[in-house]
Formats: sequence, structure tokens, C-alpha cells
Amino acid sequence: MIIRLQLAAALFALAPLAMHAQISSPQTKKDKKQPKENVEWLWQYSPPPADGRENQLVLDQRFRPFLAQYLTTPQTFWGNPKTGYKPLDETALDFLSVPEKVLADENRYLSISGCVFRFCPSRGLLWVDLGLAHPLIVFSAIDWIKDSKTPNEPGAEYTLWVFPNHPIDPDHIPAALVHTVARWTAQPPMGSTVIQQIRNAILVDPDGTPHPIAAAAIGANTFTRPPTEQKAHP
Repeated sequence: MIIRLQLAAALFALAPLAMHAQISSPQTKKDKKQPKENVEWLWQYSPPPADGRENQLVLDQRFRPFLAQYLTTPQTFWGNPKTGYKPLDETALDFLSVPEKVLADENRYLSISGCVFRFCPSRGLLWVDLGLAHPLIVFSAIDWIKDSKTPNEPGAEYTLWVFPNHPIDPDHIPAALVHTVARWTAQPPMGSTVIQQIRNAILVDPDGTPHPIAAAAIGANTFTRPPTEQKAHP
């Protein structure tokens, strides 16, 4: 726990948190040329042992460039219209600044979870499909709806934002991603016993176009059996 707090403090000092803002029109951002990169190095941080070496992964010198390369979608929930919204890669870093778990599934998928420093109801999930020629990277964030109850109350509600680096058909979301989100949202935030209730789910295209979808379509609040983790990639 001490290591996690020290890590979070270091990341917090490097990337100050922005204030929340709710849904608004997407910001514009110039397209970036994305060089080809081998992301197999991520597997070394998956289990065993235990749930993976999440602290070491976030501190790996390749992690920030990895986020910057693949998470380029404009976002409009983390920040505000007056002072500006953070780039998605910096937003993801905020939402993973207190690492939680690194899990591997089917020798193909890797999921990395965490939460915002000093506000763990705001949670992040980075999901990687390494079975494709061009890896599918999806960042998901749980954002508290401020006009609902406070996060320590059972009635609090949240918006789930989903940002894939390649377009995903809302009617054909990968089953492995749905399973991972279901498992993730079935667990309460660190320091809480309250399962977060997802009221809204928004799938955002790489160009920033938002698509409201049913929360259950992405797996939110649908997990009904104990989670099982597969063995790590050899």
C-alpha cells in the first residue's frame, strides 16, 4: 500500500488532476502519425505472481510513450470547457495513477486497472488485445455523475466512457472486452464495499464521435459469477 501511495504521489506531481466535466461536444485534435510498435513487452507484467506487477508496469519507461501512441482520441469528460480537456493519454495516466491489477486472459488479452489519486471512485481500465496484427487498445473510465448521490452511498451513479484506438461497431463489441468490463465493474473501488452503478455508457470513436450505448452492451454491472483469471502469456 505504501508503494502504491508513493507511486501515485509521484504521478500526481507530474500530471496534476483536472476538474470533472460532463458530456459535451468533442474537442478537435490533429491526427498523429502512429509508428508501428511491438507491445509484447506488456506480458512480462502479467501474472504470475498474484495479480501481476502493476506498480512496475506503470513505472516502465515504455508505458507513457505507449499511452501517447495509442490513446489519441479527443475526450470531453476529464477537464472543463474553460481550461481545456486533457489529452486521452494523460487522462488514462490519471485514472491508472493508483495501480490495482494486471490480469491476463486466454493468452491473448491483458487488462490493467487503477484509479485516480485520492479519488478512487474514478477508475480506469486499459484493455489490450495482442492477438491482432494491429493491437486493439481500449481505455475505459468510470466517472462519477455529480448530481447523483455521493460515491460512498449505494445510490451513486456513474458514466462509463470507452475509447478504442480502432473503431468498434456498437452492435458487435468484442466478447472478451465485454467480459473484462463485466468482471471489472463487479468489483468495488479500492477502499469501498459499494458496487458502482453505471447509468450511462458512451463508446467514443477514434475521431471523438460519441455513441451512447446500453451499459449492459459493454458488460457493465452484468457479472454474475466469480471472476476467473487465465494463465499468463508464456
